Amino acid sequence: MLARVLLAVVLCGIAGGFLMGVMQHVRLTPIILAAEKFEVSEAGHSHAEGTPANHHHHEDAWAPADGWERTVFTFAASILTGVGFAAMLAGVAFMLGGTITKKNGWIWGLCGFLAVSLAPAAGLAPELPGMPTGELTLRQIWWVGTIAATAAALWLLAFTRQNWAIAAALALALMPHFIGAPLPASHESGVPAALAAHFAGSSLGANAIMWLMIGVLLGRFLPEPDAEQTQ
Repeated sequence: MLARVLLAVVLCGIAGGFLMGVMQHVRLTPIILAAEKFEVSEAGHSHAEGTPANHHHHEDAWAPADGWERTVFTFAASILTGVGFAAMLAGVAFMLGGTITKKNGWIWGLCGFLAVSLAPAAGLAPELPGMPTGELTLRQIWWVGTIAATAAALWLLAFTRQNWAIAAALALALMPHFIGAPLPASHESGVPAALAAHFAGSSLGANAIMWLMIGVLLGRFLPEPDAEQTQ
């Protein structure tokens, strides 16, 4: 039975990740390529003036070449991410004593999107190349803490039927945003604000579709508890 569960998780994650790869290739990659033009232009302008650019841009850093290489790596990364998210969602459901079913699969997927994508994006929006960012370690700590706090808030709302749980859930969900995400020293960037906003919205939309698909597929293909007991 464990093998069936693992197979279902992997296949559902692959399907969700592949869909994310398609959306990334069609919707997000063109925006990233457009932003990279501003990054290169601004970096060249900064070097010409003798001043360093305040971006995460490393000339010696490896990156996949444009074309088929970028596409392959995009799909591979999206599929691995989808499998990881599917495993995480199924694991959380198991630890909490919940069951992902055909009826509630989309709800589990929505909760995954809220905790992992939407809540962190409220403080750290999806970023394009050339955009200034805060210190990496602090951002990672805030990101993980926000996911944990949001997931705990959702758990309280879903599994606790007491009045205090609502207040506690609101406090947990809002706490990371009261603390605030680590911000860069300067917000100056050569990337147009409209392009950055378009990328953030498209990225969140793609993630929402991926999470919902993973939740629905897990609800469809994970073995039901009753079926496990009868075998």
